[in-house]
Amino acid sequence: MIVAQPFPTYQPKMCGILSITNANPALVTTTLDGVNPGNHQYIDGLIIRIDIAPGYGMGQINQQFAPITVVGPTQFTIAIDTTMYDTFSFPVTYPLTSQYSQSVPFAELNGQIIGAVNNVLPY
Repeated sequence: MIVAQPFPTYQPKMCGILSITNANPALVTTTLDGVNPGNHQYIDGLIIRIDIAPGYGMGQINQQFAPITVVGPTQFTIAIDTTMYDTFSFPVTYPLTSQYSQSVPFAELNGQIIGAVNNVLPY
């Protein structure tokens, strides 16, 4: 008998973005609820695409991707130079029903293959 989970959890997950610094490399703070920093559970070498929703600024980074280095449970640096980009700003008056800016993991550096064999369920 095969039992399917009613609400499966896929890892690594997409996370909302609370802030991105104007730096090289850029420092990204993730959020799970759109208000507070949230644990991303990412690993070094994961390749992340940045999706910027309307109203957040820093449109220049939208759809760019690069490997990351984890610096904490809610932050990572991404190998993108954002020093000359517009400032990222979390819109305080933007409707909560609108989409958040997101970090979207989709690959990892070829030489490591860690994330694909790292069991994080249940957490």
